[in-house]
Amino acid sequence: MLKNYLKIAWRNIIRHKGYSIINVAGLTLGIAACLLIFIIIKYELSFDTAQPNFKNIYHVVIQQIHEDGLHYTPGVPAPATDALRVDFPQAKVAALNSSYGSQITVPDNNTGNSTSDKKFTEDVGLVFIEPQFFDIFSFKWLAGNPAVLAEPNMVVINKSTAIKYFNNWNDVTGKILKMDNLINLKVAGVVDDAPANSDFPFKVMVSYITWKQHPKEYDYENDWGSISSSHQVYMLFPNTGVNNINKQLVAFTNKHYETGTKRRVIFAQPLSQMHFDTRFGNTIGDHQMSMATLRTLSFIAVLIIIMASINFINLATAQSVGRSKEVGIRKVLGSTRNQLVMQVMGETAIIVTGAVLLAVLVAKIAIPYLKNIASVPDNINLLNTDSILFLAAVTFVVILLSGIYPALIVSGFKPVLALKNKITAASIGGIPLRRVLVIAQFAISQLLIIGTIVAVSQMDYVNKADLGFNKNAVLVIPGYTDSLSLRKMDSFKQRVLQNAQVQSVSFSSDAPSSDNNSSMNFYFNHSTKDPGFNTYLKYGDADYFKTFQLHFVAGKGYDVSDTARQVVVNETFIHKLNILNAQDAIGKTVRLGTEATLPISGVVKDFKTNSLRETVKPIVISAHKAYESHVAIKIRTNNLSKTVAELQKMWENTYPEYAYNGYFLDQNIANFYKQENQMALVYKIFAGIAIFISCLGLYGLVSFMAVQRTKEVGIRKVLGASVSSIVYLFSKEFMVLITISFVIAVPTAWYLMTGWLQNFAYRISLSIWVFVLAIVTSVIIAWITVGYKAIKAALANPVNSLRNE
Repeated sequence: MLKNYLKIAWRNIIRHKGYSIINVAGLTLGIAACLLIFIIIKYELSFDTAQPNFKNIYHVVIQQIHEDGLHYTPGVPAPATDALRVDFPQAKVAALNSSYGSQITVPDNNTGNSTSDKKFTEDVGLVFIEPQFFDIFSFKWLAGNPAVLAEPNMVVINKSTAIKYFNNWNDVTGKILKMDNLINLKVAGVVDDAPANSDFPFKVMVSYITWKQHPKEYDYENDWGSISSSHQVYMLFPNTGVNNINKQLVAFTNKHYETGTKRRVIFAQPLSQMHFDTRFGNTIGDHQMSMATLRTLSFIAVLIIIMASINFINLATAQSVGRSKEVGIRKVLGSTRNQLVMQVMGETAIIVTGAVLLAVLVAKIAIPYLKNIASVPDNINLLNTDSILFLAAVTFVVILLSGIYPALIVSGFKPVLALKNKITAASIGGIPLRRVLVIAQFAISQLLIIGTIVAVSQMDYVNKADLGFNKNAVLVIPGYTDSLSLRKMDSFKQRVLQNAQVQSVSFSSDAPSSDNNSSMNFYFNHSTKDPGFNTYLKYGDADYFKTFQLHFVAGKGYDVSDTARQVVVNETFIHKLNILNAQDAIGKTVRLGTEATLPISGVVKDFKTNSLRETVKPIVISAHKAYESHVAIKIRTNNLSKTVAELQKMWENTYPEYAYNGYFLDQNIANFYKQENQMALVYKIFAGIAIFISCLGLYGLVSFMAVQRTKEVGIRKVLGASVSSIVYLFSKEFMVLITISFVIAVPTAWYLMTGWLQNFAYRISLSIWVFVLAIVTSVIIAWITVGYKAIKAALANPVNSLRNE
């Protein structure tokens, strides 16, 4: 019996090739999209879960309560590490401090010539780390053990880095590496590479005590008021809930900060939340994913699979009218309704199974391109246990959703009506359900179209926004602040300025917009009272303002100096001090922490200090040569590549001991919005898929209408109806459906995209034109889809449809 069902099902599929191809195409595309989204979500949710103590590890972070709201930082003051050990003896505590952009030099011992040394710049993955860290986190040691990191000037590297530096990893212990041409490090161990789904992609691990021994070079400050996001602390707190830990940390905060919870609260962030908590930005690695993004992707996947199922229902019911005689004969010959349901469900199962197999093939082809919309590794396993179970569940759900309604309709035909070819829309429940399904499809399509328009518009606004400084054609070369490099600064600057294409040069700690969130408490105008908020610090020479074209609203920049003698502040800084007139701030003083008291020489117009997701921070800019490691060169745009090549050569001749790592500032700023740009691309791709699937659904409805109204069209043509009037007869149907779907989609899209835009402190407003463009796009696409079938029906010879009447 089952074999017979499958044979008949296959014959029906072959007989109706057109419908079968459309069904398979829609389902294949929908299931492939869902599978890829599942791969992305599963990968993101797997971060750090391989750690044995995953559920008991906590990241110690800080909430700062300011007048303008709450601010969060993943960093804690350096003294907090030992204080936590004293106050929480039952917990294991470990600290690390990240160093970004440090250079590791591998000396060439064969020649003894420094020019043949290998130089590597480590943008991420280089940390000063305590040996206790490995009591909390599990790493596979290939050589050495954590105890080696208790001694100064020791380093542990991972397997890939060992191969990169020494071409092997087996005999690297005991060899010497030089960090930033400052510190000779002895390789004391090798660990296996961290998995791709780890927030701790350590490559070079230097003993933490080494950091303490070089406070000036690496910004070590044993001060409770100084916080850097690079310095982080982790705790292993077994069998204690996060709420209990945080209650104890409130007492800890009050103990070590005089103002207690009014200013700053230290609390525990579970490791399970760290990868998704965007309040703290990227922590150690270079990848983070918000939970809101994962929910959006899940939502899109559900919508797409629903759309694909709707397609199947529309096409299957349209096709069922043509099978009425077959059903009538089967019933007369004794087929029961259950048998007919089994037959239709069998056909559905064959089509869906075929679509699933094709979807796997499509997904496998698409995997290498997945990195454009998500940070998924190229070698990710597509068909693991979880994805196979997911496909099995999707197959079952789609068969059920797609097959049950057509099966019930077909099995419910009355034999007499079926044999007389009297099955009409009324006989199978009419067209209302199909209208509802098409409305749902177009509502989903318009929702995604609106989302795409908003996301693209916002990112266009972000990319073109006025940042308050000139980011164009500014070449930034990361450098170093060792004594030799500091001595070469002035001579290098003068040589660069001799290039006719160079407009200005400045040495600084970082650009006006950067990931830098270094902050410090301060005292204003000889006051002994903290004003209630921290200020964020930037260091730059006297040409900083000229190079980045910052605009002064009062006063001027400071004089040329190796150390801070004056400071420049931004408008936000003085406004938070309730100074309305910028000129009134000139001459007032600022004392940063325990440093000297310095007068304010100028106030610059606010510029965007970080990404446009954040509001402008209060900024103090001062000169401090020891911190000015980056050189920014403003160059003319004509013959750009030649100028960059000349500057690179000049850098390499001046600093042969360092690698050249120049980049353009505008490209670096664009990296702030990597995840948002990826989401905009996701919207584009899945909006396209949704539109394609909805077009198939609309084609199914029009096909059904054409079959049902064949005789009506014939009668109208005999009575003199024109082709245009008949096309209108079909078109007005979908125009009403699109209008209804638009009414449903607009409030939903407005709510969702308004929430998404809240991620940006600076954002576009949702104009009515966004929604007008969405409905116009839907109408055009629907017209193109319906036009072919409607015109074909209108041009049909009425004799063929009326011959049997």
